[in-house]
Amino acid sequence: MARGPRYNVPFRRRREGKTDYKKRATLVVGRRPRAVVRVTGKHTIVQTVEAKSEGDRVLAAANSIELGEFGWKGGCGNVPAAYLTGYLAGFRSIQKGVGEALLDLGLRKASKGGRTFGALKGIVDSGVNIPYGEKIFPNESRIRGDHIADYAKKTVSNLELYSKRFSQYLSRKLKPEDLPSHFDEVRRRIRESYTGAVKKSE
Repeated sequence: MARGPRYNVPFRRRREGKTDYKKRATLVVGRRPRAVVRVTGKHTIVQTVEAKSEGDRVLAAANSIELGEFGWKGGCGNVPAAYLTGYLAGFRSIQKGVGEALLDLGLRKASKGGRTFGALKGIVDSGVNIPYGEKIFPNESRIRGDHIADYAKKTVSNLELYSKRFSQYLSRKLKPEDLPSHFDEVRRRIRESYTGAVKKSE
């Protein structure tokens, strides 16, 4: 560890690899809420956070595990689920009066077209204004899960591989080939659940 009279010990969260204070300061100076997107191996978490002198205040949040309440039977750790989680968080944010925000990726190096930007696309499609570049988003077919459905169609003839790869889908009574249409149905349910409430709050 570095020593000497000129060495400053980094803040604890910086030492633990949890917070980039320089990036955080840039976002806070923007004086807009932050759309915080975090992805784990199995889930996507989206929060709208407002910085206060006493600490961050979460205005709205959604976790991909909540998608089951809208009938989602697919996995929670893929691009379609990330989009729907962002979509859900976006409507909840609008309900709380949040019309615009800045994207906060934390320390994660997000890849173009990945789950992080799938979630961002969902937030934007809900009506929250967030600065972005079109080229970072997954394409529409990937958001709907066409790539998963196409792979399922190719493996369905190999029953052992098909059952192994898609055991969770099949246990929930969802054929992976039907994922795109199932995605459309769940997106519609989220929109219908929140559209009326959002209009009343405006």
